[in-house]
Amino acid sequence: MTYQALGINRLSRTNIGWFAILSCCIVVGSVCSVHAQGGAVITPESTELYVDLAKISPGLTAQMPPSDATVLFDGTDLAKWQAMQLRVAGDMPGILKSIADYEPGKVTQPAQWKVADGIMTVEPGTGAIETKRHFGDMQLHLEWNAPVAEEKSGQGYSNSGVFFMGLYEVQILNSYKNTTYNNGQASSVYKQHIPLVNASRAPGQWQSYDIIFMAPRFSEKGSLISPVRLTVFHNGVLVQNNVELLGPTTYIGASHYTPHPEKMPLALQDHGDPVQFRNIWIREL
Repeated sequence: MTYQALGINRLSRTNIGWFAILSCCIVVGSVCSVHAQGGAVITPESTELYVDLAKISPGLTAQMPPSDATVLFDGTDLAKWQAMQLRVAGDMPGILKSIADYEPGKVTQPAQWKVADGIMTVEPGTGAIETKRHFGDMQLHLEWNAPVAEEKSGQGYSNSGVFFMGLYEVQILNSYKNTTYNNGQASSVYKQHIPLVNASRAPGQWQSYDIIFMAPRFSEKGSLISPVRLTVFHNGVLVQNNVELLGPTTYIGASHYTPHPEKMPLALQDHGDPVQFRNIWIREL
């Protein structure tokens, strides 16, 4: 039977020929090579990378710590925490004037918060707490609960915060049907970045933060090389996407950077409310 009998003209025969050639190239592509400019031969293998990756065991769920994590609170005690150094009037850690007084590695007083039934609870008036170990870049997982307090509202409804390096705050607050300024609601970078959405659960329900923190870099002379960057997931929802911080958290006025050590403690704030915490772990990056 001829091409004409099949209804295929000369142009179609040409296209079929090219298709056959291209098909062959695709089939044998794994053994083909490409000549780069200058005549050098490039093979697929030349762009394949092999490295000796560290092997870890992930947690059974996304909330459980992987094998390379440092568990900061497992529900038993506060052995890895102490009273926070950077404490000023109103227990607002992270005020710039306090950085000059910071003493790396200083042992303070034992943390005074309560631990019961696997839960850490802020003991109002005892002050913020910080880790005894110091950290820089990290992945943090933290779970928190804003207790029901119907008589409270705004910034007074279950207020706390997680302070990276004791300076850079991601706000903790009941933000479920609770009106306040948006750069001070839950999952905001306090007074700097509003979250993309409000992913808050109702008071009395456990919530989670998964945060990537990239610490600032300073030159030997103290000038800023790169600022803090934060990515935050609130209850599994992306709410801060690699945002750049202007400096440490401040309550009044603009923020700016002051040189500080490469690693500093992670801190949790006492803002006068019995906020609860559990399952806190980090991975150093």
